[in-house]
Amino acid sequence: MAYLFGENMKSKVDWRARLECVKPLQIKTLDKSFAGIPSGASMLIVTPKMVDEEVSLLAGGSTIDQKTLRSLLSTRFGADHACPVTTGIALRVVAEAAYEKMSNGSDQSEVTPFWRAIDPNSDLAGKLACGRDFLVEARNNESI
Repeated sequence: MAYLFGENMKSKVDWRARLECVKPLQIKTLDKSFAGIPSGASMLIVTPKMVDEEVSLLAGGSTIDQKTLRSLLSTRFGADHACPVTTGIALRVVAEAAYEKMSNGSDQSEVTPFWRAIDPNSDLAGKLACGRDFLVEARNNESI
């Protein structure tokens, strides 16, 4: 299946700018439990750049779920946990920026392989400009 990129597919959000935004490392100690993370635990506030770097390391034909992604990020940056909310937001930014880059002529091999980190049946997949079908096809192409 071929995917067409046209004017009607362009977003008003500057996904590339959101991806490239430099933010200082933030690890917070929780005063109260949050999203299954206990009070007193340290929680990494995830940025799109962190997610982009981690997802870029995924080998072809492999996948990662958000729970594992959060675990890798928290370990890498020295926190007990990684925020599930900012991780989801960052993963969307990574996906939209990569898909936008493809829409501007880059080959799929030149972008962060976000399809390896987003389940086509997830709520996030339904929000992406690429749609679920793109994720399914990209995964099928890698025998995922």
